[in-house]
Amino acid sequence: MKRTFLITGASKGIGLALADRLAEQGHEVIGIARNATDGFPGCLHHLDLSHRTVGEELAAIVRESGIDGIVNNVGLVRAEPLGNIAVETLEDVMRVNLHPALVAVQAALPGMLTRGWGRVVNISSLTVLGSVQRTSYAAAKAVLVSFTRSWALELAAIGITVNAVFPGPTETELFRANNAPGSEGEGRYLSGVPMGRFGKPEEIAAAIAFLLSNDSAFMTGQVLQVDGGAS
Repeated sequence: MKRTFLITGASKGIGLALADRLAEQGHEVIGIARNATDGFPGCLHHLDLSHRTVGEELAAIVRESGIDGIVNNVGLVRAEPLGNIAVETLEDVMRVNLHPALVAVQAALPGMLTRGWGRVVNISSLTVLGSVQRTSYAAAKAVLVSFTRSWALELAAIGITVNAVFPGPTETELFRANNAPGSEGEGRYLSGVPMGRFGKPEEIAAAIAFLLSNDSAFMTGQVLQVDGGAS
């Protein structure tokens, strides 16, 4: 059955790989991204979710599109060591990682309730298990796990599932921009992955697509770790 899915952070990396996969399965894909991209397999709305004023615009897109499922993928990382973290930095990271997720899900909820079917997947991070210089980011991603479990309990009896995914180090454009081949950063990440390689965006997308499908109907409130054994 054809569904309509919304993905934030959809123009590259995991978001784009997921959009391609869902479109290949015959679904309609609505993307939200700060940057344009060629060949997006659906309708891509250019919104910078770091801006405080875009919440209502995001909610309107969700309401008007008849969204069946949401993937909260947008994120903001500010890597700073303890001792140098400004409160404003923490606030910015929490806002970008959390506010769009809440706004989008609440806007989609009436339609999901009417149809008796819905899927929410929150993209969290292995950093919640502990990571240096990731205080703000890890805190925000941990809250997404809390959202996942709370929302799952509220919605379990009405056909809406809510799950989270922990991707391991994944070879996206952003990851490579910060960890060039042969760099110290690359070596540090690889040393923590028992498989000895990075994940591919398509591999993470496959796990998310499963959580959006009918096959996952009895799975809710869970965190799926797709990480090559890193956890």
